[in-house]
Amino acid sequence: MATTIISADLDRPKSNATTALDRYGIVARPELAYTPEVAEATAPVYEKVKHLIPEFEWPALAPTVHAINELKKERNAVILAHNYMTPEIYHGIADIVGDSLQLAKEATRADADVIVQCGVHFMAETSKILNPDKTVLIPDMNAGCSLAESITAADVRGLREKYPGVPIVTYVNTSAKVKAECDICCTSSNAVQVVESLGAPRVLLIPDQFLAANVARQTDVEVLTWAGACEVHERFTAEELREYREIEPGVKIIAHPECPPEVVEEADFAGSTAGMIDWVKVNRPEKVMLVTECSMADNIASETPGVDYVRPCNLCPHMKRITLSKVLDALVEMKDEVIVDPDISARARVAVERMINLKS
Repeated sequence: MATTIISADLDRPKSNATTALDRYGIVARPELAYTPEVAEATAPVYEKVKHLIPEFEWPALAPTVHAINELKKERNAVILAHNYMTPEIYHGIADIVGDSLQLAKEATRADADVIVQCGVHFMAETSKILNPDKTVLIPDMNAGCSLAESITAADVRGLREKYPGVPIVTYVNTSAKVKAECDICCTSSNAVQVVESLGAPRVLLIPDQFLAANVARQTDVEVLTWAGACEVHERFTAEELREYREIEPGVKIIAHPECPPEVVEEADFAGSTAGMIDWVKVNRPEKVMLVTECSMADNIASETPGVDYVRPCNLCPHMKRITLSKVLDALVEMKDEVIVDPDISARARVAVERMINLKS
């Protein structure tokens, strides 16, 4: 089934409330020295990242890794790290790793007062929506997302008027205000299931035009969409993948559904970041290329010995705003807190929980 794309409007308001410092207070900034104690405490971390971080660089990173791990105990904080984080964050300080929804769901089970979201802003909002009684911090409030910023709540209300009675499914990669205007959320791994669960002949699946197009190929439901895209995934081309196959004979190519349909068609497997990781762990190909943000290959390489990674390096500039030093600042100064208006949060939570509660 073909998709219909509706034009986009880039206008997304931002939240910048900072009240956590009043509740928790500031702590003394740790001294960042590479002492024998720090070297011993961080040695297991370095074992996981030594294939990526030269030994001479580790003394510059290890003190911050150690300081964060000590300070998060003092703050009763849990650190969530998306699969696109740099290895020193993913392996060094994270308590929970995964895709955006995995992180938010796991955080609801965590015995912590504070969540530090190592990811982009919509992920922190989703964590706050699902954990309204916890303090949620993001190390850089400007860590946005081209896809989330491609649509606003006003745009969704306009779609309601233009397509009365048509259910609206929003990809989890959207702001809380957008989620609050929609009927149900989806992820890249369950989008087909969510679309078909509505029992409607026609569904709006926003805002990713490529995810919607890839879903439309797998269902008889007519899928309307929006002209949004991820700036990392939209740059991949089928021709590029064919060239990699010529250069790297036998390579297995797995792609994210945010890629254009012709890229997904060229791949051996397509799935969410979690699905891609699981595929590699189960199939253990000799050589694999992950068609997604390139830090993910770095992060799972230590968990899949014997797999050779071909790395087409498209970096997400927004994800890379999150650094070790900014995580430390967040825990020392309790900044920046992500606040979601209670009314918006309650409505958005309905859309997220409808997805979570879908039966497989």
